[in-house]
Amino acid sequence: MSTIFDSMGIDPGIVIIILLVIVVILIGCNISSSMRLTRLERKYKMFMKGSDAQSLEKTFVRKFAQIDRLYEAKEDHEQAIRTLAKHFKVIYSKYGVEKYDAFDDVGGKLSFALALLDRENNGIILNAVHSRDNCFLYLKEIVKGESYVMLSQEEVEALRKAVNFGLEDMEETEENNK
Repeated sequence: MSTIFDSMGIDPGIVIIILLVIVVILIGCNISSSMRLTRLERKYKMFMKGSDAQSLEKTFVRKFAQIDRLYEAKEDHEQAIRTLAKHFKVIYSKYGVEKYDAFDDVGGKLSFALALLDRENNGIILNAVHSRDNCFLYLKEIVKGESYVMLSQEEVEALRKAVNFGLEDMEETEENNK
């Protein structure tokens, strides 16, 4: 074999040294791979510890079932929110109250006008007039912030308060944010 290297002009000692370096590198790679595999096996055993493959599969099935139930609950909640949003359009969300003395001989501001409006300013005005002997209750319909029948001064003030309900708070918030 040395005649082959001699004919090529290569020293056999250099070839042996190169082969030894390659063997050392390969042994190092083998040890590194072995250490990584050992760490991976340790992690795998910790993952599988205390459970066989079937119980792990049952855990996955149970988790997927929980996800399905959560998705169904989410759908139900979205439907409930849509229903509530539809109902909020027609509930009375704004009000205005004006208390007053209906008659000179009756004090204490027992009479009142109460305006109840929805978001589109549709609703009613209740006017309770108290006297010494009786109490009268009047109901008037409000459409888009206006009445088709004549309103008393107190009813107009209650309607104004209801139409502007929440606007004062929004204006104060806007001023504070500036």
